[in-house]
Amino acid sequence: MTEQQQKVALITGGSRGQGASHAEALAAVGWRVIIADVLDKEGEKTAAALAEKGLSVRYLNLDVTNETAWAKAIADIERHEGGLDSLVNNAGIIRVTPLNELELREWDLILKVNTTSVLLGMKAAFPALSRRGGGTIVNVASTAAHRGAEAYGAYSASKAAVLALTRAAALEYAPHNIRVNSISPGGVETPMNNDEPQGGTSSSAPLGRRARPNEISPLVVYLASDASSYATGADFLIDGGVTVR
Repeated sequence: MTEQQQKVALITGGSRGQGASHAEALAAVGWRVIIADVLDKEGEKTAAALAEKGLSVRYLNLDVTNETAWAKAIADIERHEGGLDSLVNNAGIIRVTPLNELELREWDLILKVNTTSVLLGMKAAFPALSRRGGGTIVNVASTAAHRGAEAYGAYSASKAAVLALTRAAALEYAPHNIRVNSISPGGVETPMNNDEPQGGTSSSAPLGRRARPNEISPLVVYLASDASSYATGADFLIDGGVTVR
């Protein structure tokens, strides 16, 4: 088994959509992957389907907003897989609500799932990554963090905060050989986006469509792996050109 094949990745929100695609892409190049979610039935089904393809993927229940749950998840991974080499903070939710109609409970939920979870994940993973001599963290932000979009105020704020956390963590974790980067996809064809207006925030993308999850995953593989060994603190746009305008 090669060094690459021995690496272990944890992907939150991995039961479907982008997370499931990222899991398949990493496992296809030899990683052992744990997909974590609260959607147990979908998560187990996804893990089983990928395992049937001969890929090393298992499912783990994880409420990404719960600090205790994070500690238990990392301990479980170190116990079963022997360590952790990469964390992909992919879990997130989206709500489309004008600011004047936005209730505080909805704001709090979006920030908790999209932003607080990233902080908790990085804090929980840091000791495990350090024990491996270093590693990588990939935080999933959004083009909504880079541009205005009506009715996306709370979502945009939550993802802009992910960019700020990524930059701070990159500086703090660099002495420990832990690289932290983010990606900012445009609209992606996933179940999470079913309630969005057609095209979501990427309706005006020069390429004229949403992305497919498997068009995002190669970037995640790159940032999780040693191929990106000199990249840290950066945000990588992958949006069909929507932010060019």
